[in-house]
Amino acid sequence: MNEQLLTSLRHALAASPGDSALRLHVAEMLHAAGRNPEALAEVNTVIQKEPSNVAALGMLGKIVSGLSAPAIPVAPVAADPVGVPPAAPEAVAAAPAPDRVPADGGFDWDRASSELGEQLPAPFAVGMDQEESGVAPIEPEAPVITLADVGGLDAVKARLNESFLAPMRHSEIAKAFGKSLRGGLLLYGPPGCGKTFLARAVAGELGARFMSVVMTDVLSSYIGQTEKNLKAVFDSARAETPTVLFLDEVDALGMRRGSLTGSASWLRQMVNQLLLEMDSMAGDNDGLYILAATNHPWDLDEALLRPGRLDRTVLVTPPDAAARTAILHYHLKKRPIAGIDLPALTRRTENLSGADLEHLCVTAAEKAMMESIAANEIVPLNMGHMELALAEVKASTLPWLESARNVVRFSNDHGRYDELASYLRSRKML
Repeated sequence: MNEQLLTSLRHALAASPGDSALRLHVAEMLHAAGRNPEALAEVNTVIQKEPSNVAALGMLGKIVSGLSAPAIPVAPVAADPVGVPPAAPEAVAAAPAPDRVPADGGFDWDRASSELGEQLPAPFAVGMDQEESGVAPIEPEAPVITLADVGGLDAVKARLNESFLAPMRHSEIAKAFGKSLRGGLLLYGPPGCGKTFLARAVAGELGARFMSVVMTDVLSSYIGQTEKNLKAVFDSARAETPTVLFLDEVDALGMRRGSLTGSASWLRQMVNQLLLEMDSMAGDNDGLYILAATNHPWDLDEALLRPGRLDRTVLVTPPDAAARTAILHYHLKKRPIAGIDLPALTRRTENLSGADLEHLCVTAAEKAMMESIAANEIVPLNMGHMELALAEVKASTLPWLESARNVVRFSNDHGRYDELASYLRSRKML
């Protein structure tokens, strides 16, 4: 592989980290050179941003196959030249043994092992458990936050309470009104707006343990092991109820099966297993609550959204004024500050997500830190530093809202995104 070319491509990636096609090209080069762990890291970066990227999923299948079954080169056996007399017995004894298949027709594992050492895996994996597959067990945690710790977002909290929390807290009354307690709840919205934080707060409200799972927690290079890992996660959650099982970036776990073709078709079984585990919630799973989050609900397999699975949805909008004030206050209060006009900052950060607001405060703190280093004394973070940061930090929610507007316009005949449509109209974006 041309290392100079690879270095140039990586410099280009550093300048344009969002260029998925370029990143996959780098991954292809690394895979072709046998550097699969590096290739896998590049592909994972793409999948984290674009869980339904078909090219990335196809590359993932190729890399996983390369990790699970490394090729072992075996030199071909040359035929004896015609007309050449056989070598003397002592010459044959002195010559190195040719590469050949043993008489029983199987591969010569003993010889290959002696030549390659530990690079060669065993021919069969017997008794492989979850830890041997490279996936560590996920332990539930006890969350210490509730919805009272979530600033603003009163409309989101009210929707959470009506569709999920109140029926769970008052199960007998809910049953009297025919309210089903089965199924799960899907949180969707722009990235960085606190869906994971809200899920932890829901667990705190219910007094339940919290387990967070992403695709990389269950994905394995061994056939059938991904499904076993997924089942083990659900079994672990059922064993310690009450538990909120949070499926983060669920569009990676439950992507549309129709898009999984070619080298990505092996991921169908993962989606099928997830559907089976969701169906088992209709049985004896009292105390197991399923929450899921995604930035792209339109990329989910339709079967995941039917009644009994993720049949309730809540739009997690960008932070409103009260939420922005709370987030800014939280990220500024532990830093040396002076003259910060919080109401003015709140007004000027309307489109920023929670993650953007944190980045804004960090950027302003860096400005103050560099000024302090130059002055050899602590210079408090002030509005001048915040102005400089506001000029650099751009809202990450706007591209998502633009794409969401197209979904509402052309793909909302079933009314699934009415809540999103209402929000976009309130923002005069529809």
